Amino acid sequence: MNAAAPSTPPPSPLPALLRQVSWPWLLHQPLRHAVAMLAVALGVALAFSVHLINESALGEFSAAVRQVNGQPDFELRAQREGFDEALFARVATQPGVALASAVIELDAQALDASGQPVPLRVIGLDALAAAALTPALLPRPAEGADRLAVIDPAAAFLNAAAARRLGEPAMLRLRAARGSTSFAVRGSVLADGPPLAVLDLAGAQQAFGWTGRVSRIDVRLVPGTDREALLRALQLPAGVRAAAPDESAQRVSNVSRAYRVNLTVLALVALFTGAFLVFSILSLSVARRAPQLALLGVLGLGARDRLAWMLAESALIGLAGSVLGLALGTGLAALALRLLAGDLGGAYFPGVAPRLQFSTTAALVYGALGVAVAVAGGWLPARSAQRIAPAQALKGLGESHPQHSPAWLGPLLLALGVLLAQVPPVAGIPLAAYASVACLLLGGIACVPAAVALLLRRTRSPRHALVLLAVQRARHERSSATIAVSGVVASLALAVALTVMVTSFREAVTQWLDDVLPADLYARAAAGGGNDTAWVDDALVAQLRALPGVARVEGQRVAAIQLDASRPTVALVAKRVADDPARRLPLLGELLPAREGLLSVYVSEPAASLYGLRAGARFELPLPDGQRERAFVRAVWRDYARQHGAVTLDAADYRRLTGDLRLNDLALWLAPGADAAAVQAQVRALAGPDAPLEFATVGELRALSLRIFDRSFAVTYWLQAVAIAIGLAGIAASFSAQVLARRREFGLLAHLGLTRAQVLAVVAGEGALWSGVGVLLGLALGIAVSAVLVHVVNPQSFHWTMELRLPWARLALLAAAMAAAGTLTAWWAGRAAGAKQAALAVKEDW
Repeated sequence: MNAAAPSTPPPSPLPALLRQVSWPWLLHQPLRHAVAMLAVALGVALAFSVHLINESALGEFSAAVRQVNGQPDFELRAQREGFDEALFARVATQPGVALASAVIELDAQALDASGQPVPLRVIGLDALAAAALTPALLPRPAEGADRLAVIDPAAAFLNAAAARRLGEPAMLRLRAARGSTSFAVRGSVLADGPPLAVLDLAGAQQAFGWTGRVSRIDVRLVPGTDREALLRALQLPAGVRAAAPDESAQRVSNVSRAYRVNLTVLALVALFTGAFLVFSILSLSVARRAPQLALLGVLGLGARDRLAWMLAESALIGLAGSVLGLALGTGLAALALRLLAGDLGGAYFPGVAPRLQFSTTAALVYGALGVAVAVAGGWLPARSAQRIAPAQALKGLGESHPQHSPAWLGPLLLALGVLLAQVPPVAGIPLAAYASVACLLLGGIACVPAAVALLLRRTRSPRHALVLLAVQRARHERSSATIAVSGVVASLALAVALTVMVTSFREAVTQWLDDVLPADLYARAAAGGGNDTAWVDDALVAQLRALPGVARVEGQRVAAIQLDASRPTVALVAKRVADDPARRLPLLGELLPAREGLLSVYVSEPAASLYGLRAGARFELPLPDGQRERAFVRAVWRDYARQHGAVTLDAADYRRLTGDLRLNDLALWLAPGADAAAVQAQVRALAGPDAPLEFATVGELRALSLRIFDRSFAVTYWLQAVAIAIGLAGIAASFSAQVLARRREFGLLAHLGLTRAQVLAVVAGEGALWSGVGVLLGLALGIAVSAVLVHVVNPQSFHWTMELRLPWARLALLAAAMAAAGTLTAWWAGRAAGAKQAALAVKEDW
């Protein structure tokens, strides 16, 4: 006998279902599906554009740093003020050193044709020695220029960005301490990145008072030389260290990581809320197609096939949304790079004008994330379609209801969220805090059925028949309530959390500005860059004190020091502070007494967090000239301006230790009745037309600071609007699904004598009741999430703290608007329950 041929498995019905059923349904309801697809697209677009902007800016910045630093084996560096160039002769003649090049790096300000300042990086080097180490900085004389211009102390060579910003100048004017100094532009350099000028080393030293000092020495070793042995033989002076050429780029990458991750997480919030909209739209789709699904079930379509079918529809919505989102995100990134130059508010990549760097890997990751979110949103509707009993559904019996989550799941997630909020950051990123926020949101949503039951149980049964109908149905149909309320809870909680976080930070900054801006008028030498080449001295301050209308003048010196080579520089602020630190600084905590024999300093909150310099700590304070002084931290003060930290000491101590009499900033208190504009004109006339002073009143500084703040948080305002819009769309879809599932119920009410208006009143009443419950839960959950954002995410990411401030008026308005909008959308969705159509629906059972 012949063996029976093996049976081949039947082909999957999924392609035919998608082609012959899903596609016509999509064409029949294009708007609803387009809204779900758009929700996914917006989330993917925002997250992908943030990724592209940050990666493009970081890549461009790193490339510019590599070009400026060249290709040495290592660099010898010290503090910002440099070190004695006598070390160069020892390094250049040391056995094992193939090449050595001394370099000066300065942040300066150039003046364009109209006299406006332009931040400019100035590099002074020996062109002959640097050619092999930093080829991108090799001066290239212009056509017709003398070849020896590369060693002319009065010549300058600009990169393309500088030439473009300055308008192809023949002379380069740079701000100096008193007036300006000029160099003839004799050619160009190939270095990309921010505006940059290359000068001869001797010319730069003479022009900016750096005679006998250099910023760094680039060193290339003979192949096979032991670097550590060579460094030991050099016996480097105190404060001079060997550094990797890409150290600064790596520092920026490390310190901006938390900022970039925070932006990405905020962008993914739109995807999170988009999942609820996909859930609502597909719930409505399943409710409207229940007879169709039941008929296909009777004809042999199994429960697993129905589950796969609905999940495939979710995946296709996610795929279409992801493709659209990736295209939109790429366009947004290109536009942002053109308009904002890669700065989304963090100011980590100053002066960089990056080109878009598209990443196929990132596109695949964010595209897959969009599909995954859509599938997650469609899981419960797909399970509802799977549980349909075909024969009963065709008779209008046994409509599927969502399965209840275990009662312990919500409290467990909430408790886990509280525990995760106590976990410290990982590599400077608050990963556990992000997980805490997710657990709080999911746990709060999982608690919706129990919270609805608890609140309705305490609600006294009304006497009015229609209100009683609405309350009783809400009381006994908690599963349906969960579908409608979850979208309200999620969207309102996110909106409340972002509102409270931004309000808390903004009010904290406003109060801090009141503390740190006590004067009437402020003047800064070379604001926006150029602290290395422009300053004012005591002679000008003495003249200013004698001006009519000026009651008092105080100055401060701000320099950059490095406490840790792996971290960015810290600001060293020398100002009058010793007489009354509590009044002159916004102190946090107690002020300790000074210690005999130790330098008294006051550390900003970020520096205290980053370096462990709490009140009472003792440490070696590096000074700009390379000296080190034993210091004692008397107190910690609040500073929202310098994220990398600041150390303040009294101006008299600073001058005694360094001999540096320069000042960067001036604060002027005006006499009663004095006009700020008139005083400003007198100061400018006294300082001279080319003096590097820029003025601002206290009001202008406050307005500028808050404008920068609002720009930094612009993305959160957009996310609030997206969350609320998606929540309202979800309410509309949820109530539409419930109205369709309850056609027979409404038909019975119509037969009992209720009019169309009364049926709509019942639906609107349920909507008001459920929206109100959702608003209460959303407010409570949003405040809990905001506490994590303010007290955990913010200190772990940016190392400063603030008080939690609840804007009750705005929250009440937001809650009332959400409740009213929920009621209106429920009423609008209920219009489908017309008395005539409902009465006909009852006939389906006859």
